[in-house]
Amino acid sequence: MATETPLPAPPEGVDYSRTWVVLVAVAIAIFLGTVDGSIVNIALPTLTDEFDTSFGVVQWVVLSYLLVQATLVLSLGRLGDMIGKKWIFTSGFAVFTVGSVLAGLSRTVSFLIAARVVQAVGAAMVFALAFAIVTEAFPPSERGRALGISGTVVSLGIIAGPVIGGLLIDAASWRWIFFVNLPVGIIGTITAARVVPNTKPGGGHRFDFVGAGLFLVALLSLLLGLTWGQAVGFTDPLILTLFIVATIAFVVFIAVERRVEEPMLDLTLFRDADLTSNLVTGFVTFVGIQGLLLLSPFYLTNVLGYEPRAVGLLLGAVPITLGIVAPISGSLSDRIGARPVTVAGLAILTVGYVIASFGLGLDTTALAFVMIGSVIGAGMGIFQSPNNSAILGSVPPERLGVTSGMLTINRITGLITGVAVMGTIWAARTVGYAGGGTAEDAPAAAQAAGLSDTMTIIAVITGIALVVGLWMWRSQRRGTLSTAARSSRSPSP
Repeated sequence: MATETPLPAPPEGVDYSRTWVVLVAVAIAIFLGTVDGSIVNIALPTLTDEFDTSFGVVQWVVLSYLLVQATLVLSLGRLGDMIGKKWIFTSGFAVFTVGSVLAGLSRTVSFLIAARVVQAVGAAMVFALAFAIVTEAFPPSERGRALGISGTVVSLGIIAGPVIGGLLIDAASWRWIFFVNLPVGIIGTITAARVVPNTKPGGGHRFDFVGAGLFLVALLSLLLGLTWGQAVGFTDPLILTLFIVATIAFVVFIAVERRVEEPMLDLTLFRDADLTSNLVTGFVTFVGIQGLLLLSPFYLTNVLGYEPRAVGLLLGAVPITLGIVAPISGSLSDRIGARPVTVAGLAILTVGYVIASFGLGLDTTALAFVMIGSVIGAGMGIFQSPNNSAILGSVPPERLGVTSGMLTINRITGLITGVAVMGTIWAARTVGYAGGGTAEDAPAAAQAAGLSDTMTIIAVITGIALVVGLWMWRSQRRGTLSTAARSSRSPSP
């Protein structure tokens, strides 16, 4: 009779019999944080009228939320490794909920942006540690599936944000896109306080304030440069200054981290080629997917002539497919390993972008667009879950918080880079085909041709990521075979 393999002993403070309850608490937090990253987008025209302000001002309702998260998650992840993850995660739930109420009560756009900063601080406390908590709560044999479900929740948040926002604005007012978080936030805070494992890190740690400050300056300068550069041009003196500050701060940050006894970011982690390659390929996939999602509305509206409601439905093909595939991919990686699954995902992504470069033309049907989006969504779903699992599974327990924060930074930086770089490429190519003017007002043929060129570039960089993945898989297999050969030659005791 076959016997079940016993589970490994859990870390101190973790109960493997409560894994799925923990996942529910984390999923609520991820869902809220992700929804609020997208729900506001649909309200921007309403907010512009409500506060009688410009789009340039009101866009900071969105940007402040993303920038604060990106700049804080690494420091919060390090704090979680030092003093414990549970209270930071649970407090983040509460801070996020308070920020939501303040945002709903806003009477000026300045107050609303400040409330969004409060929300973002709470979201950063949650996202910095969410994946680390899931990694600790589940045994290695189930970790991929759990992280796959977490990825599904992210996709559901992306899908639900604009839908929920539109319904609430139509039925009540824009304020309810924030007030709706109150009951869910209260339930989530209580649930997290009761079920999230209270792991006890070793004492005597010191927080690297210098490293944290340098990293904040470096990343904030980079992201502001990418964000503002879209409007004023990347050769503007202010943008060039921001990039120079970011470069200097990153160089000094690395120098400090190499010398300090307890660094904010342990640079020795990057000696692991698998970890580094997984982070790089993950970044590339976020750049590509954001480029597609950014430019598709222009294509569907200006080239194919669809109404906004139909555009929203057609864009759902990517996140819906991603959400369906991610848990399956995670479970498969638990059985056969992460690397072959991530390589398969990158291969499907590359094929999807190649098809998009040829298939998104002047007469593309809705069905064809959905099929192309589904291929890309499936590739992203297959890749993302095992990639996250491999990254988190390759670091020691005392570095899980920082690594979880790195995943969030990777995602947000990739998304912002996708907007800046792919948006700039599309605009330049479209204007070139049109012979002048602006990309948004260019003829349909020029916009379609610009999109085709952009998809080709995304296919190329994703293909390079695929080559890296194949190379690492080959090296991994060689290492495994070499170890097995040495073991077979060792004399029996």
